Amino acid sequence: MKYYNSNTIIYLDGRFEKAADSSTDLYGQSLHYGYAAFEGIRAYKTHNGNRIFKAAAHFDRLERSCQLANIPFPWDKQELIKETYKLLTLNKLKDAYIRPLVFCHPNMKLNEPSGVSIFICAWDWDAYSGNKLLKLTISDYERPNPKSTPMEAKLSGNYVNSILATTAANMKGYDEALLLDMYGFVAEASGANIFLEKDGKLYTPSLGNILPGITRATVKELCTVLDIECIEKKLTVEDLRQADSAFLCGTATEIAGIASIDDIVFRTLWRESIGYTIQRAYKNLVLEKVNYEVII
Repeated sequence: MKYYNSNTIIYLDGRFEKAADSSTDLYGQSLHYGYAAFEGIRAYKTHNGNRIFKAAAHFDRLERSCQLANIPFPWDKQELIKETYKLLTLNKLKDAYIRPLVFCHPNMKLNEPSGVSIFICAWDWDAYSGNKLLKLTISDYERPNPKSTPMEAKLSGNYVNSILATTAANMKGYDEALLLDMYGFVAEASGANIFLEKDGKLYTPSLGNILPGITRATVKELCTVLDIECIEKKLTVEDLRQADSAFLCGTATEIAGIASIDDIVFRTLWRESIGYTIQRAYKNLVLEKVNYEVII
Protein backbone atom coordinates (compact mmCIF):
# COMPACT_ATOMS: atom_id res chain seq x y z
CA MET A 1 0.00 0.00 0.00
CA LYS A 2 1.27 3.48 -0.92
CA TYR A 3 0.42 5.99 1.79
CA TYR A 4 1.01 9.11 -0.26
CA ASN A 5 1.17 10.39 -3.82
CA SER A 6 2.70 13.39 -5.54
CA ASN A 7 -0.03 15.70 -4.20
CA THR A 8 -0.09 14.49 -0.57
CA ILE A 9 0.50 17.24 1.98
CA ILE A 10 2.14 16.65 5.37
CA TYR A 11 2.67 18.86 8.41
CA LEU A 12 6.27 19.27 9.53
CA ASP A 13 7.43 21.65 12.26
CA GLY A 14 4.80 24.32 11.72
CA ARG A 15 4.54 24.20 7.95
CA PHE A 16 2.67 22.25 5.30
CA GLU A 17 4.62 20.73 2.45
CA LYS A 18 4.41 17.93 -0.08
CA ALA A 19 5.37 14.52 1.25
CA ALA A 20 7.28 13.78 -1.95
CA ASP A 21 9.50 16.82 -1.37
CA SER A 22 10.23 16.15 2.30
CA SER A 23 13.34 14.56 3.75
CA THR A 24 14.91 13.64 7.06
CA ASP A 25 18.45 13.39 8.36
CA LEU A 26 19.92 9.89 8.14
CA TYR A 27 21.77 10.38 11.44
CA GLY A 28 18.69 10.94 13.58
CA GLN A 29 18.28 9.05 16.85
CA SER A 30 14.79 7.97 15.84
CA LEU A 31 16.01 6.24 12.69
CA HIS A 32 18.95 4.54 14.39
CA TYR A 33 17.46 3.68 17.78
CA GLY A 34 13.66 3.88 17.45
CA TYR A 35 13.76 6.82 19.87
CA ALA A 36 10.46 8.47 18.92
CA ALA A 37 6.86 8.74 20.09
CA PHE A 38 3.77 8.52 17.93
CA GLU A 39 -0.02 8.35 17.93
CA GLY A 40 -2.66 6.70 15.79
CA ILE A 41 -5.84 8.77 15.46
CA ARG A 42 -8.96 8.44 13.33
CA ALA A 43 -11.14 11.07 11.71
CA TYR A 44 -14.71 10.32 10.66
CA LYS A 45 -17.19 11.97 8.35
CA THR A 46 -20.27 12.72 10.49
CA HIS A 47 -23.52 14.61 9.99
CA ASN A 48 -21.82 17.48 11.85
CA GLY A 49 -18.85 17.54 9.50
CA ASN A 50 -15.38 16.04 9.77
CA ARG A 51 -14.52 14.92 13.29
CA ILE A 52 -11.24 13.74 14.79
CA PHE A 53 -12.27 11.23 17.45
CA LYS A 54 -10.83 12.00 20.89
CA ALA A 55 -8.18 14.29 19.43
CA ALA A 56 -7.32 15.86 22.80
CA ALA A 57 -6.84 12.47 24.47
CA HIS A 58 -4.49 11.35 21.71
CA PHE A 59 -2.33 14.45 21.80
CA ASP A 60 -2.30 14.28 25.61
CA ARG A 61 -0.97 10.74 25.35
CA LEU A 62 1.61 11.81 22.77
CA GLU A 63 2.91 14.41 25.21
CA ARG A 64 2.86 11.86 28.04
CA SER A 65 4.80 9.34 25.94
CA CYS A 66 7.45 11.95 25.30
CA GLN A 67 7.66 12.83 28.99
CA LEU A 68 8.10 9.17 29.96
CA ALA A 69 10.93 8.80 27.42
CA ASN A 70 12.61 12.15 28.21
CA ILE A 71 11.78 13.48 24.74
CA PRO A 72 10.98 17.23 24.72
CA PHE A 73 7.46 18.26 23.73
CA PRO A 74 7.52 22.05 23.12
CA TRP A 75 4.25 22.32 21.15
CA ASP A 76 0.80 23.66 21.99
CA LYS A 77 -1.57 20.71 21.73
CA GLN A 78 -4.62 22.76 20.76
CA GLU A 79 -2.63 24.29 17.92
CA LEU A 80 -1.61 20.80 16.78
CA ILE A 81 -5.26 19.72 16.71
CA LYS A 82 -6.15 22.81 14.67
CA GLU A 83 -3.34 22.08 12.22
CA THR A 84 -4.43 18.44 11.95
CA TYR A 85 -7.92 19.50 10.87
CA LYS A 86 -6.30 21.77 8.29
CA LEU A 87 -4.15 18.86 7.10
CA LEU A 88 -7.30 16.79 6.47
CA THR A 89 -8.81 19.66 4.49
CA LEU A 90 -5.68 20.15 2.38
CA ASN A 91 -5.68 16.44 1.51
CA LYS A 92 -9.46 16.33 0.98
CA LEU A 93 -9.78 13.54 3.54
CA LYS A 94 -12.94 12.74 5.49
CA ASP A 95 -12.61 9.22 6.93
CA ALA A 96 -8.89 9.04 7.62
CA TYR A 97 -6.14 7.62 9.77
CA ILE A 98 -3.81 10.25 11.25
CA ARG A 99 -0.23 9.64 12.37
CA PRO A 100 1.61 12.27 14.46
CA LEU A 101 5.25 11.41 15.11
CA VAL A 102 7.72 13.19 17.38
CA PHE A 103 11.21 12.30 16.19
CA CYS A 104 14.69 13.20 17.38
CA HIS A 105 17.42 15.09 15.58
CA PRO A 106 20.90 13.76 14.69
CA ASN A 107 22.71 12.35 17.70
CA MET A 108 24.62 9.08 17.70
CA LYS A 109 24.97 9.04 21.49
CA LEU A 110 22.67 7.13 23.81
CA ASN A 111 21.45 10.15 25.72
CA GLU A 112 18.76 12.84 25.57
CA PRO A 113 17.84 14.28 22.16
CA SER A 114 19.74 17.21 20.72
CA GLY A 115 16.43 18.47 19.30
CA VAL A 116 13.02 17.25 18.18
CA SER A 117 10.60 17.66 15.29
CA ILE A 118 6.94 16.85 14.85
CA PHE A 119 5.50 15.32 11.71
CA ILE A 120 1.81 14.65 11.02
CA CYS A 121 0.43 12.74 8.05
CA ALA A 122 -2.94 11.22 7.16
CA TRP A 123 -4.32 8.71 4.69
CA ASP A 124 -7.38 6.65 3.85
CA TRP A 125 -7.22 3.42 5.84
CA ASP A 126 -9.97 0.92 6.51
CA ALA A 127 -10.12 -0.97 9.80
CA TYR A 128 -6.63 -2.44 10.29
CA SER A 129 -7.87 -6.03 10.67
CA GLY A 130 -10.69 -5.74 8.14
CA ASN A 131 -14.25 -6.76 8.93
CA LYS A 132 -13.78 -10.50 9.37
CA LEU A 133 -13.58 -12.44 12.61
CA LEU A 134 -9.94 -12.94 13.51
CA LYS A 135 -7.85 -16.04 14.10
CA LEU A 136 -5.24 -15.39 16.79
CA THR A 137 -2.32 -17.37 18.12
CA ILE A 138 -0.53 -16.98 21.43
CA SER A 139 2.88 -15.67 20.50
CA ASP A 140 6.24 -17.03 21.59
CA TYR A 141 7.22 -13.39 22.04
CA GLU A 142 6.30 -11.69 25.31
CA ARG A 143 5.41 -8.11 26.04
CA PRO A 144 8.50 -6.25 27.35
CA ASN A 145 9.11 -6.02 31.06
CA PRO A 146 7.81 -2.57 32.14
CA LYS A 147 11.09 -2.12 34.01
CA SER A 148 12.88 -2.24 30.67
CA THR A 149 10.73 0.26 28.80
CA PRO A 150 7.70 2.38 29.80
CA MET A 151 4.76 0.32 28.55
CA GLU A 152 2.42 3.28 29.09
CA ALA A 153 4.29 5.18 26.38
CA LYS A 154 3.57 4.72 22.67
CA LEU A 155 7.20 4.62 21.57
CA SER A 156 8.37 3.60 18.12
CA GLY A 157 11.04 1.21 19.41
CA ASN A 158 8.49 -0.74 21.44
CA TYR A 159 6.80 -1.83 18.23
CA VAL A 160 9.69 -3.98 17.06
CA ASN A 161 8.22 -6.49 19.51
CA SER A 162 4.85 -6.15 17.76
CA ILE A 163 6.33 -6.59 14.29
CA LEU A 164 8.15 -9.76 15.31
CA ALA A 165 5.03 -11.24 16.91
CA THR A 166 2.72 -10.35 14.02
CA THR A 167 5.12 -11.63 11.38
CA ALA A 168 5.52 -14.95 13.20
CA ALA A 169 1.73 -15.27 13.55
CA ASN A 170 1.11 -14.49 9.88
CA MET A 171 3.71 -17.05 8.81
CA LYS A 172 1.72 -19.68 10.72
CA GLY A 173 -1.51 -18.66 8.97
CA TYR A 174 -3.01 -16.53 11.74
CA ASP A 175 -4.35 -12.99 11.43
CA GLU A 176 -2.88 -11.63 14.64
CA ALA A 177 -0.69 -12.45 17.64
CA LEU A 178 -1.75 -12.40 21.26
CA LEU A 179 1.12 -11.72 23.63
CA LEU A 180 1.49 -12.72 27.26
CA ASP A 181 3.46 -10.73 29.80
CA MET A 182 6.62 -11.93 31.56
CA TYR A 183 4.53 -13.71 34.21
CA GLY A 184 2.42 -15.61 31.68
CA PHE A 185 -0.70 -13.47 32.02
CA VAL A 186 -2.62 -12.26 28.96
CA ALA A 187 -1.34 -8.84 27.92
CA GLU A 188 -2.58 -7.63 24.52
CA ALA A 189 -2.38 -8.21 20.80
CA SER A 190 0.46 -6.71 18.78
CA GLY A 191 -1.37 -3.41 18.35
CA ALA A 192 -4.69 -3.73 20.17
CA ASN A 193 -6.19 -4.43 23.58
CA ILE A 194 -8.30 -7.51 24.28
CA PHE A 195 -11.64 -8.04 26.04
CA LEU A 196 -13.21 -11.37 27.01
CA GLU A 197 -16.89 -12.09 27.59
CA LYS A 198 -17.92 -14.57 30.28
CA ASP A 199 -21.42 -15.02 31.74
CA GLY A 200 -22.65 -11.62 30.60
CA LYS A 201 -19.61 -9.68 31.85
CA LEU A 202 -16.55 -8.29 30.11
CA TYR A 203 -13.00 -8.80 31.36
CA THR A 204 -9.83 -7.05 30.24
CA PRO A 205 -6.21 -7.22 31.46
CA SER A 206 -5.35 -4.75 34.20
CA LEU A 207 -2.85 -1.97 33.61
CA GLY A 208 0.86 -2.36 34.21
CA ASN A 209 2.12 -4.54 31.37
CA ILE A 210 -0.08 -3.18 28.57
CA LEU A 211 -0.59 0.03 26.63
CA PRO A 212 -3.60 1.81 28.18
CA GLY A 213 -5.46 2.21 24.90
CA ILE A 214 -7.77 5.14 24.24
CA THR A 215 -10.21 2.80 22.48
CA ARG A 216 -9.95 0.49 25.51
CA ALA A 217 -11.01 3.41 27.71
CA THR A 218 -13.87 4.17 25.29
CA VAL A 219 -15.10 0.56 25.50
CA LYS A 220 -15.14 0.84 29.29
CA GLU A 221 -17.13 4.09 29.02
CA LEU A 222 -19.63 2.42 26.68
CA CYS A 223 -19.99 -0.42 29.19
CA THR A 224 -21.02 2.12 31.81
CA VAL A 225 -23.61 3.63 29.48
CA LEU A 226 -24.92 0.24 28.38
CA ASP A 227 -24.95 -1.17 31.94
CA ILE A 228 -22.44 -3.91 31.10
CA GLU A 229 -20.15 -4.93 33.95
CA CYS A 230 -16.51 -4.59 32.92
CA ILE A 231 -13.78 -5.99 35.17
CA GLU A 232 -10.04 -5.36 34.98
CA LYS A 233 -7.96 -8.24 36.30
CA LYS A 234 -5.01 -10.49 35.52
CA LEU A 235 -6.21 -12.95 32.90
CA THR A 236 -4.75 -16.39 32.23
CA VAL A 237 -4.76 -18.67 29.22
CA GLU A 238 -7.35 -20.73 31.09
CA ASP A 239 -9.57 -17.61 31.19
CA LEU A 240 -9.33 -17.56 27.40
CA ARG A 241 -10.49 -21.16 27.28
CA GLN A 242 -13.45 -20.47 29.56
CA ALA A 243 -14.57 -17.30 27.74
CA ASP A 244 -17.79 -17.14 25.72
CA SER A 245 -16.40 -14.67 23.19
CA ALA A 246 -13.63 -12.12 22.76
CA PHE A 247 -12.70 -9.04 20.75
CA LEU A 248 -9.82 -6.67 20.07
CA CYS A 249 -10.01 -2.90 20.16
CA GLY A 250 -7.74 -0.07 19.10
CA THR A 251 -7.81 3.09 17.02
CA ALA A 252 -6.57 1.34 13.88
CA THR A 253 -8.43 -1.90 14.63
CA GLU A 254 -11.62 -0.24 15.97
CA ILE A 255 -13.66 -3.20 17.33
CA ALA A 256 -12.78 -6.60 15.84
CA GLY A 257 -14.34 -9.89 16.85
CA ILE A 258 -12.17 -12.94 17.49
CA ALA A 259 -13.17 -16.30 16.04
CA SER A 260 -10.47 -18.36 17.73
CA ILE A 261 -7.19 -18.30 19.63
CA ASP A 262 -5.14 -21.33 18.60
CA ASP A 263 -7.41 -24.31 19.39
CA ILE A 264 -9.86 -22.21 21.39
CA VAL A 265 -13.07 -21.59 19.42
CA PHE A 266 -15.54 -19.31 21.15
CA ARG A 267 -18.98 -20.77 21.70
CA THR A 268 -21.07 -17.60 21.41
CA LEU A 269 -21.93 -16.41 17.91
CA TRP A 270 -20.42 -13.00 17.24
CA ARG A 271 -23.78 -11.37 16.49
CA GLU A 272 -25.08 -12.61 19.84
CA SER A 273 -22.06 -11.41 21.82
CA ILE A 274 -21.45 -8.36 23.98
CA GLY A 275 -18.57 -7.52 21.64
CA TYR A 276 -20.99 -7.12 18.74
CA THR A 277 -23.11 -4.77 20.85
CA ILE A 278 -19.97 -2.75 21.70
CA GLN A 279 -18.93 -2.75 18.03
CA ARG A 280 -22.24 -1.19 16.97
CA ALA A 281 -22.24 1.27 19.85
CA TYR A 282 -18.67 2.33 19.05
CA LYS A 283 -19.51 2.92 15.39
CA ASN A 284 -22.54 5.00 16.38
CA LEU A 285 -20.36 6.99 18.78
CA VAL A 286 -17.58 7.85 16.34
CA LEU A 287 -20.10 8.74 13.62
CA GLU A 288 -22.14 10.77 16.12
CA LYS A 289 -25.31 8.81 15.34
CA VAL A 290 -25.87 8.49 19.09
CA ASN A 291 -24.28 10.98 21.45
CA TYR A 292 -23.18 8.62 24.21
CA GLU A 293 -20.60 11.20 25.24
CA VAL A 294 -23.33 13.39 26.70
CA ILE A 295 -23.99 10.57 29.14
CA ILE A 296 -20.31 9.64 29.54
